[in-house]
Amino acid sequence: MLSRGLSRISGTTASTPGARSRKRLWAAAGVTALGFLVVLELTARRYGLPGPLTHQVAELVYRPKSGALLYAGLALTLVVLTWRQRFIAVAAALGIDAVLALTRWVFGIGGVGGIEGRAFGNGALWVVLGCGVVALTRRTGAERTLLLKGVGLGLLLVAGRKTGDTWLLITSRTRPQVLDPYVATADHALGNPSWVAGRIVEATGPIGSHVLDAVYGQLAVAAVVVALYQLRNVAAERRFPAHHLVRTFLVIGLLGPAIYMIYPVVGPVFAYGTGAFGTGSAHWAVAELWPHTPPPIGTPHPVVYDAITPRNCMPSLHTAWATAIFIHSRRAPRFLRVAGTFWLLATLTATLGFGYHYGIDLVAGVVFTLTIETTLRALDHGWNRLAVRQVAGGTAFFTALLLSVRFLPVRMAHHPWVAGPLVLLATAAVIYGYVRTTARWEPNPVPPAPRAEPQLEPA
Repeated sequence: MLSRGLSRISGTTASTPGARSRKRLWAAAGVTALGFLVVLELTARRYGLPGPLTHQVAELVYRPKSGALLYAGLALTLVVLTWRQRFIAVAAALGIDAVLALTRWVFGIGGVGGIEGRAFGNGALWVVLGCGVVALTRRTGAERTLLLKGVGLGLLLVAGRKTGDTWLLITSRTRPQVLDPYVATADHALGNPSWVAGRIVEATGPIGSHVLDAVYGQLAVAAVVVALYQLRNVAAERRFPAHHLVRTFLVIGLLGPAIYMIYPVVGPVFAYGTGAFGTGSAHWAVAELWPHTPPPIGTPHPVVYDAITPRNCMPSLHTAWATAIFIHSRRAPRFLRVAGTFWLLATLTATLGFGYHYGIDLVAGVVFTLTIETTLRALDHGWNRLAVRQVAGGTAFFTALLLSVRFLPVRMAHHPWVAGPLVLLATAAVIYGYVRTTARWEPNPVPPAPRAEPQLEPA
């Protein structure tokens, strides 16, 4: 009774085995993430490149590459604070940004690595780190854990972007040959969708291109909007929901670049066009064909490409992330559901229409996300036969798709009416299996209680 009274006075409850196991899991995840960042930093420096930790520390003072992303990370941290604390944090971030912008202007300080970045964003990073210091020095027990989770969530979003950028640089330095001819040949089975979409986007003129480019470039901000809706009750309930969009986003960003190393592909606009983002050119292209002339069916072979362009096509992570946004917006209000659908369709159009991906990449991205999403939900709700079958089937189809594109692309191209429908039917089976598996984990709506009919009293 004495321990229970002391727990009530301190605002905490007695530690249970489940709570201790969750704390150990969070601690292990934090140590693993830090170790991964350190290894990636050392690997990047081995190739003469600044790593994610270097970029993150530099953005405390220099112009950040993406100010919107830093404020998105701050927004995720603010979900654990009260409204008064949120206003104070945002005001502090804006004030720090103003002071640093003025200081950089006076002393002529530019962006990280000599690259001009945004004029704002440093203040958001300062405030997130300040919240971490407050959690360690001024909070105890469950309140400290909750605040540290919010800080970790915000920093992981930013670190995930830095980690992805470093991964892309490493792929360009360590994979001199790319497998684009294999994917372009196999894409004949789907009707060369990148070439078709490229001509459509070209016909829409600058307006269509600007809209699609904005959607493509601000995918992380759209994800944060959906995540904020999912985490809207954290401050009141003093706990995070079991599963939310940020988890899926981070796992996709962690696993996807590893496949880039195994399956290096640069995309149609680079391998069959003049390049984009200031990298690639007709000199490195297999042939200058995109988007007006589909590539001929020949004998594919690896080709050498430059050491700058990222090998980031297989699978399409933009498609994977947009699919995750679509999935997690299904239980949101109508506005977010419509926005999630629009973001998915616009992202698919942009990835194909700008020549960044082949059709096979998009199929792989959808299957990749559904398999990861099922795994994460099964970890929360418990594994059953449907979940095991869905994860195993998604993994098997994803592996078979990559192997088929690598070793059977010519047969796929020569038999499009067999290979194409098989790929699409298998993808539809994975989608159906995901819907069927996760439907059992959705809470059933509670029917409204029947209203009692008023009883007339006798006269």
